Amino acid sequence: MTEVSRRTFLAGTAGSTAAGLAGAALAAGGVTRVNAQAPRSAQLPAASPAPAGARPIPSAYRYKVGQVQVTAIADGMRTIPLSDSFVRNQPKAQVNAALKAAFLPENEISIPFTVLLLDMGGRLVLVDTGNGPGQGPVGQLAATMRAIGVDPAQVDQVVISHFHGDHINGLLTAEGTPAFPKAQLMVPEREWAFWMDEGQMSRAPEAMKGSFQNVRRVFKPFEGKVERYAWDKEVAPGLTAVGTPGHTPGHTSFALDSDFETLFIQSDITNIPSLFVRNPSWQLMFDMDPAAAAEVRRNTYDRLAAERMMVAGYHFPFPGAAYLDKDGDGFAYVPVLWRPAL
Repeated sequence: MTEVSRRTFLAGTAGSTAAGLAGAALAAGGVTRVNAQAPRSAQLPAASPAPAGARPIPSAYRYKVGQVQVTAIADGMRTIPLSDSFVRNQPKAQVNAALKAAFLPENEISIPFTVLLLDMGGRLVLVDTGNGPGQGPVGQLAATMRAIGVDPAQVDQVVISHFHGDHINGLLTAEGTPAFPKAQLMVPEREWAFWMDEGQMSRAPEAMKGSFQNVRRVFKPFEGKVERYAWDKEVAPGLTAVGTPGHTPGHTSFALDSDFETLFIQSDITNIPSLFVRNPSWQLMFDMDPAAAAEVRRNTYDRLAAERMMVAGYHFPFPGAAYLDKDGDGFAYVPVLWRPAL
């Protein structure tokens, strides 16, 4: 058997790339030609290096669910060291093995954040609001909305899934004023009851008290203007609240139905797919009731896989839409086909 060296392989790939570029230019009818016989430096223009520390280009991706236009808006991504307790019921070595199997770096976790904007025939509904301004690599929602031509004042309704900071902090601007000044604000009634309970706050571990205080800070400018919704109720046309507690006591997902098509918006039923979709019984450190969260995760994914239903995950790789297929004791993560135009 002839062994192909890395150098030979890369040289062959470079030649194929040049030929592909030439074919693409000719097919497009353009005047640019790639000359395969010219020196390499003459074939492609030199790329300008990006400035050190440059912010990423805002990312948005549109797809349709029936008559509803869904825009996935990246709020950024945060990378943290892999702690011993990131997965509560698995040793760190096992978690690293799962990361390696998924071609992800070991000893670190990169968590994306993707907010959904739903255009329901001219009514704009935002599901969650991201990390809020001034948060380093995250908090890009407002800039991305401006980049795609959406004024926050155009948002008619904001629907919150639960009260963790990466979902509610974007309700406020850097000045502490409402970021979506004309929007109707809706929150899960069970989530509100838990986080606004003074007894729950007084009994909470010290590490959680900051979360209670943050909830009060974020919602203070909305006093008397927050509408609380129940599970199994339609919160917007075709958008039904689905109770999925465990991550938090009032954690809520949503079923978006339009023209016999359904998108399940799972919120935070899981985190990194290569860990918790593949292994639904693994328990995430951010889940307040890990056992309940794992049970909800498995039951929900069994149904999504059986019905071949598309699911949008807040922490899935951008644009966060996928299908889940039953695979042994877990599930395979199948990203949707990227479509350049609706």
